[in-house]
Amino acid sequence: MRYGIVVDSCCDLPAPVFEENRVIIMPIRIRIGDLEFDDDRSPETVARFFNENLGTRSHSAETEPFTVEQITELFLSKLVIDYDCVFCHTIAASRSQINANAKQASLAILNRYHSIRKDAGVPGPFVLRLIDSGTLFAGQGIGVLELIRMIGEGATTGAIRERVEYIDQHTHAFMIPRDLYYLRARAQKKGDNSVGWVSAALGSALDIKPILQGSRGETKPVGKARGFDQGISKLCAYTQERVRAGLLTPHLCVSYGGSLFELDAMPGYAALKETCAEHEITVHESPMSITGMVNVGVGCVAIAFASPEHKLPF
Repeated sequence: MRYGIVVDSCCDLPAPVFEENRVIIMPIRIRIGDLEFDDDRSPETVARFFNENLGTRSHSAETEPFTVEQITELFLSKLVIDYDCVFCHTIAASRSQINANAKQASLAILNRYHSIRKDAGVPGPFVLRLIDSGTLFAGQGIGVLELIRMIGEGATTGAIRERVEYIDQHTHAFMIPRDLYYLRARAQKKGDNSVGWVSAALGSALDIKPILQGSRGETKPVGKARGFDQGISKLCAYTQERVRAGLLTPHLCVSYGGSLFELDAMPGYAALKETCAEHEITVHESPMSITGMVNVGVGCVAIAFASPEHKLPF
């Protein structure tokens, strides 16, 4: 069985993970004023976003996920021939149209692949498994890493899907934004009521930063801190506790809306990395997707891991 993995560009993982495991990325179209480009996670596109300082005016940006037609074309033109089973692992369906588009596209894909495989001389059926991660950004990376591991170990299609869905349900993804005024403006544009934006604006005036959680299809504030540095310190200390208690997978995903060189200087982060090393947890650092930065602001930090049920300390 030849397995493939498809993700949307919101999935935050280091570029080598995508490249070495042939993970296919569905880009997201971004419009900022008169400028249009694809968030394809390429270093060149990210560099342009920062070099042209696009983050300062992206609160009014429009984002357009891969359409039903584009997803259908991607699969029928290539993937149904190259693979026998493809796992499509998406950002939470509650946060984006991507999952719904993929679900609609799957009907056409599964109805039309037979002749395409036959003409290409590829025997047997094609299987498509769509998984709603229920999370976002760094959180998506945790499920993809588990997909890669189980495929590498030769697990069955059913076992892979069951395990990854379990890990997604136990993935805890957290974010600390720098600019709440930006976050509020972005939310108002999108009609997003998942966070109390009036109190968020007050918090910005008092330098209170929320700790946001995106898990199980829900995005909500779960804690707060006085200032960005204290928020990072709290989040790193909590994550250290979970690492010591034992994670469900040996991975920690961290994404940042800025230069990764800035991470080590953040309060508590170096200590967190040391704890991960002691417990043989691999830390995967990556730039936050441009789509992520457009929605939560430049300078946002996201940390994610899979852990058994526990009470949040914030």
